[in-house]
Formats: sequence, structure tokens, C-alpha cells
Amino acid sequence: MNTEPKPIYGDGNPETHPLTWRLSKQEHVRNADDYEALEGYAGFKKALTMPPKDVLEVIKAATVKGRGGAGFPAGIKWSLMAPNDGGPRYLICNADEMEPGTFKDRLLMEQLPHQLIEGMLIAGYTLEATQGYIFIRGEYIEAAQYLNEALEQIRAKGYLGENILDSGWNFDLHVHTGAGRYICGEETALINSLEGRRANPRTKPPFPQVAGAWGRPTIVNNVETYNNLPAIMLRGPEWYINLSAGKSKDPGTKIYGASGKVKFPGLWELPFGTTAREVIEDHAGGMRDGLKLKAWLPGGASTDFLAAEHIDLPMDAESIMKAGSRLGTCLLMVVDETQCMVSATRNLEEFFARESCGFCTPCRDGLPWAVKALKALEDGTGKKEDIDHLQELTRKLWIGKTFCAHAPGAMEPLMGALKHFRGEFEAKVVTAAAQVSSVEQA
Repeated sequence: MNTEPKPIYGDGNPETHPLTWRLSKQEHVRNADDYEALEGYAGFKKALTMPPKDVLEVIKAATVKGRGGAGFPAGIKWSLMAPNDGGPRYLICNADEMEPGTFKDRLLMEQLPHQLIEGMLIAGYTLEATQGYIFIRGEYIEAAQYLNEALEQIRAKGYLGENILDSGWNFDLHVHTGAGRYICGEETALINSLEGRRANPRTKPPFPQVAGAWGRPTIVNNVETYNNLPAIMLRGPEWYINLSAGKSKDPGTKIYGASGKVKFPGLWELPFGTTAREVIEDHAGGMRDGLKLKAWLPGGASTDFLAAEHIDLPMDAESIMKAGSRLGTCLLMVVDETQCMVSATRNLEEFFARESCGFCTPCRDGLPWAVKALKALEDGTGKKEDIDHLQELTRKLWIGKTFCAHAPGAMEPLMGALKHFRGEFEAKVVTAAAQVSSVEQA
């Protein structure tokens, strides 16, 4: 285990740490001139020398997977966008980042705002978009400020507006702050909010690629996804795929993180396939003195709990899925042996119940029932039927039973907790029975 915090950028090599290497040169790179001195906007300028369809083939060949949690290949998603009919076409960055335990996008926007903007310029040119929006959570005040300042800097350089760098392409980019709802992380709810509507998910199909913002073709990707594009344009798909060679089928690097009672909570750019043990012990310094790992969430609050025995799993989509969870955002939330799994799960379910948009009945009514059952177990008044009811909710609120993925995501930590730590739930029932017995005897 390491005895001091490790930097996110490793050795500061652009060949191995394409997302964060610039932070080894400066604490932050918010000025356009400083960014350009560190290869900034070179990938975008290279893209402008190519037909948009050729740039798309580069992104498809690199197999860039979405970094927001779903992991869908960006190139395939882009290829499904409706053909250009001369009307408006929109590009959106999902910077809402309200997943509990997730804070990677904040760092990228606050410390490297131009890298996100360059990635969006590459995507916008490829998709022949006419307008772009960075939809950012309202609490990210500093990130929004730095992004707006960066946009003003590049407008002065001619990278936004009419006929960008004599390419014939017209495009502008705006920062839009949201009103603070978790459901805006769902792309169609985000689009509704952007339009000034209530943030409810939309029926799909049609998908946003065909009819998204204001009924026009729209692409939505995550902050970290766009941040990958400048280096891919400079160094090529083969280089990108080889970053994780020998470790994972998932190409590239990922910003991993750890929170909870580890010695050094933080973020680190590492190749896909890095094990959970390496993240927790080598980079986060292991558990705090006197504590042992009991459970962990691999990628934010909406993933299944895994046990300490899974710590040697490679952190990639296939390995985590086989273990019964989901990679999510790759920011690990650790639980130590002194913490109660019933309480930890109840805390998460309260968040999800509060953040339900209320649009569909299973989510609106089912999540509060889960919280009620967990609270009963937690305070010693629960019954065995409460555990059975919780298990039943994991089936009734699963994929295909609700309008969007909010409730299924909420069920994932509950499923993991019941699978690996059911004894703790049952022990709460035994305690309740004992209390009843003691009251009767008195």
C-alpha cells in the first residue's frame, strides 16, 4: 500500500495518460494559450482537414465507450444520427453528474475546461451539428464559470461561430445550468429540461439521434467521453486500443476513483482492467488504520454491492458484470466492517426515492416502500416479510417494468446487499423478535 497520495496524471506522459497529463505541467490549464502550448486544439484542427465521415470512422475504430455509466460505443451512437437535411442539429454534453459517489467530471471541467470543449468541437464537426450545449448541474458553479471563460477565449480565436477556421462549418457552444434533479442524467429528461420542460424521461423510440432537442437530431454524451477525442485524433485508434492491451477488452484509459474510509480518497487515470485492489490499496492507500473492507460499489450508487472477496476483479465491463454488478462510472464507494449494510442501503434508497420524477407508478410508489421496509429493519421493528418484500421489489422495479432506468438503478445496490449480506438483514429481524419477547416477559 502507498503511504502518500498518488497524482491523477501518473508520470505525466501524454502517451499513457491522455486525459490528465497536462496537470503534471500546471495545476490547472484554463487559459486557451496555455492549453494550445500543450497540444491543445491540435486534434480539432486535424479533424477539420478530414471529411466528417472519415473522422467518424476514426472514432468507431477506436471503439470509444461512453463514460457516463452505460458504456455504449460513441461511434455507433453517432452513426445512428439522422442524415443532415439542412436543419438544426444538436450536440449535448451531459455534465449533470449527480450520481452519489461520482466526482470525475467535475475535475475535468474545473481543471481542463478546454479539453472538454475541444472534444465537443471534434464531435460537432463530425456530426455536422449547428449548436452545442454543456448541460451542467447548478451546484457546479466554478466549473460553469471556467467553461464560460474558456468559450469566450476560443470565440476570440475563431474556433466558434461562422465559418470556423475557414472550414465552412458554423457552430456555437453554450453552457446551460440545470435546476438540480438527478433524473436529468437520463438523456431525454435532460433534453426536456434544456427545452424548459419538466425533467421527465421521454418514450423511446424515437431516440434523440432522430428526434431529440426541439424535435431535431441530437447526440448526448458524457464529459469524460468527449475528453477522449482530442488524443485519439492526434495519436490514432490503434494507440488508443493498446492503452489497455493485456488488461481488458475495453480500450483506453478511465478515470477511476475511491471514496469512503480509505486513506486517500481521490481520482486516478488508469488503463481499463486495473483491479479494484490496485485502486483501493495502491492508489487510495488502503482502508484507514484499524478498518477492514467489507463491501464496495464499483461505479457509483446505482451499481450492485460487491464483497471484499471480489477485490481482485479487473475493473472493466465484462469482469464486473460477470460478478453480478455493473462498471458504472468506475468510482468505487467502499464500506468498512463497522458499517451496517442495512443502514448503508437505506441511505442510498432514500436518495433514489427522493429523486424519482414520479412519472411512473412502480418508481414513484415502489421506492418509498423499499425505504419504509429498510427503516423498519434498521430501527428494530422489521419482520421477515420485510426482507421478502424487498426481494420482490428488486424484481418488480427491474428493467422493462418502469418507464426509465431510474428505479432499476436504485434496485442494484439493494440486490447486491441482499445477495452478499442477507445475514445482516435477517439479524435485524432476530433483534426485533428478541425485543418483542423481552417486552412480553416484562
